[in-house]
Amino acid sequence: MASAETKNFSSPDETREFKGKGRAEFLTVNGRPVSKGTFEPGWKWSVNLRPIAQTDSCQVEHLGYVISGRMRVVMDDGTQFEVGPDDLFALPPGHDAEVVGDETCVLVDFGQVGQYATPPAS
Repeated sequence: MASAETKNFSSPDETREFKGKGRAEFLTVNGRPVSKGTFEPGWKWSVNLRPIAQTDSCQVEHLGYVISGRMRVVMDDGTQFEVGPDDLFALPPGHDAEVVGDETCVLVDFGQVGQYATPPAS
């Protein structure tokens, strides 16, 4: 049986800065990474994370909950949708995303975020 474990994002295990306009803070709980992303107005995956990920679109699977702000997601097939406060979302690999409006978007991601905002392995 796994043991109980608590952590707090005020003391993250790791912080990964985007190429401007935000960061992702990570906690590992019972061996599973969880991130809290802070995406500032003007942030766009293809501008601020593509240089880090070195892929044409985001290849991370996300399972997230939006705390504040709004984000627009554009799938590789052209499908678009927005998420905002109190929205829970599941997002497969193959997308771009951008902050909508002038409010910072903050969300918690329980998806496959272990390698999010890191360069590809050599």
